[in-house]
Amino acid sequence: MSVDLGMPRVPGAAAAAAPARPAAAGPTLVDRFGRVATDLRISLTDKCNLRCTYCMPAEGLDWLSKQQVLRDEEVVRLVRIAVEHLGVRELRLTGGEPLVRAGLVDIIAAIRNNHPDLPVSLTTNALGLDKKAAALKAAGLTRINVSLDSLHPDTFAQLTRRPFLDRVLAGIEAADAAGLGLVKINAVLMRGINDAEAPALLDWAVDRGYELRFIEQMPLDADHGWTRQNMLAAAEIRALLEPDFLLSPDPRERDGAPAQRWEVRRRRSPDVVAGTVGIIASVTEPFCADCRRTRVTAEGKVRSCLFSHEETDLLALLRSEAGDEAVAERWRDAMWAKPKAHGMDHAGLGGADFVQPDRTMSAIGG
Repeated sequence: MSVDLGMPRVPGAAAAAAPARPAAAGPTLVDRFGRVATDLRISLTDKCNLRCTYCMPAEGLDWLSKQQVLRDEEVVRLVRIAVEHLGVRELRLTGGEPLVRAGLVDIIAAIRNNHPDLPVSLTTNALGLDKKAAALKAAGLTRINVSLDSLHPDTFAQLTRRPFLDRVLAGIEAADAAGLGLVKINAVLMRGINDAEAPALLDWAVDRGYELRFIEQMPLDADHGWTRQNMLAAAEIRALLEPDFLLSPDPRERDGAPAQRWEVRRRRSPDVVAGTVGIIASVTEPFCADCRRTRVTAEGKVRSCLFSHEETDLLALLRSEAGDEAVAERWRDAMWAKPKAHGMDHAGLGGADFVQPDRTMSAIGG
């Protein structure tokens, strides 16, 4: 069932082998720790038209062949199995960069036809979104998450290795105009590069009615250059915002969301809630105990945890004569074996026993 990725092992780095899933575990995607995955993230491609320094090398990666990647109908079938057999209630389409997937609009339309009430969102860098936003909305896309780390052209080019800030901003505006909101903006702050921009990014997002989410840099870079010391922690991010903003906990239930949300008030008008900001603190304030995500890579493999060292192949079953329930059963087994946290039996990104996965974020799918 499991495919080992050939990662080097150190004592304690991997989760202990999971016992067989008992029949009493039920039909949902439950794991040994009682967590139930209801949020599905499917990667549509490993390809990307940016080269963000915290994600992939300048020369890119060895891309999957077309034959290795889930076909359009296979993506639609996996979503149907997830919803009808496994209790999934929310879908996020990711990459790589999903906008480079030729059949994206058709995939979304087919999913919407099968599941009229399913929330379907897309994580994108927004390159080309200005030309596709209306069609995506018409096909049934619910919402957009856009990765944007800087509003300064030179800094954007430094981080992404591409001079396309104007095209990204045009894509965001088009998504908002098409009704793909609430638009969420994901920003990774890099020490000494764009960390000073945090207040300006928040001011820009709040002015436009977007929800900004700062994400702690995670050890998923292709160059394996991540260090805990160089990473900007959530507490530091909040401190960067404090001179300009008052932050108070959002009263809404977090409900398994990765971001801790805060109400934003400008210090010059402290009585007015200007908007909200989220901080995803996977490293310093982990939320593994309430994780509700199940991930499928572009080549149809289940990753029970973002930092897993093992994957479970569904593609071979999809391309055999196996029925939907056989696929669902393998998926259940994969999620039963989900590690407790960070690919281990305890939380600890950057700890002595943590081993970074071979896969980068673009290859895994966010």
